[in-house]
Amino acid sequence: MREKTEYNSNNAVALERWNRSVRKKKKIKHTRQLVRITLVTMVAAWFALLFLMPIVLTITNSFMSASEISANYGQVFATTDTGGKVYIAEKVNLKFIPDMVSFSQYITVLFKSPEYLLKFWNSVILVVPIVAFQLLVAAGASFGFTRYRGRIKEIIFFVYIILMLMPYQVTLVPNYLVSDWLNILDTNWAIWLPGIFSPFAVYLLTKYMRRIPASVMEAAQIDGAGEWQIFRKICMPLCKGAMCSIAILIFIDYWNMVEQPLILLSDPEKHPLSVFLSKINAGEIGLAFAVATIYMVPPILVFLYGEDYLVEGITYQGGIKG
Repeated sequence: MREKTEYNSNNAVALERWNRSVRKKKKIKHTRQLVRITLVTMVAAWFALLFLMPIVLTITNSFMSASEISANYGQVFATTDTGGKVYIAEKVNLKFIPDMVSFSQYITVLFKSPEYLLKFWNSVILVVPIVAFQLLVAAGASFGFTRYRGRIKEIIFFVYIILMLMPYQVTLVPNYLVSDWLNILDTNWAIWLPGIFSPFAVYLLTKYMRRIPASVMEAAQIDGAGEWQIFRKICMPLCKGAMCSIAILIFIDYWNMVEQPLILLSDPEKHPLSVFLSKINAGEIGLAFAVATIYMVPPILVFLYGEDYLVEGITYQGGIKG
């Protein structure tokens, strides 16, 4: 009986030691994970701060007075007696907090100089039709690539991929020649047509639509649904997140376009604000800060409004929500 009691006591002691060892290992593992997460968070926060710094600098400096901006950045855009530019003749003072908040730059941009707002509306007129009609073309083309597969269609889709991989600089010359042949140079159509038929949205939406289970479409077809009903009531609702995310990417891409208007629009009056910003920098840098801040508002609002759709469109893996 005594031996049995001692045996149980030894087992209890060994079990307690094992439990302490397990708890110690878990504590060490938890501490390592906490340290790892803290380091990753600090690095991510540092890069986020680094990327956001130019935006914060632009916004805060737009509320500085002209004299304060000239005192901090005047030497960056100084000119010589012969008209040449002198860049960073002295050390530039990067200042994030203005000594006195001033709205003079915004008053000049919004009320005293309508040319800036005209350039802003030029950007809207050029970009919004591209976003709307590129999505419309992509929806029809993607449905065709998804529903009807064949060797010829796969070759055409492969050509889409090749065209998508080409940068704008490569396709500018063909676009210029085609626009000249169609007599649409120096018109908005020279920007609209290449943008509307861009392969970017077709490629992404096709890949997204092909993740929809074929059994869902086949079941609808058995129930008597036609192709238009399958497209409108099945594909489009399931691709809502993808459409919104693609629209955001298209808007941001064409909102910042510079090369296309410079080559295809010879009339400066038709240039968007993205092109006109460089000309502002050559003059009043205070106005450049204010105009750049206004120019950032639409992409930020579009991103904030469609952030959930953007994440859904990127992370979608083909599941059907019930």
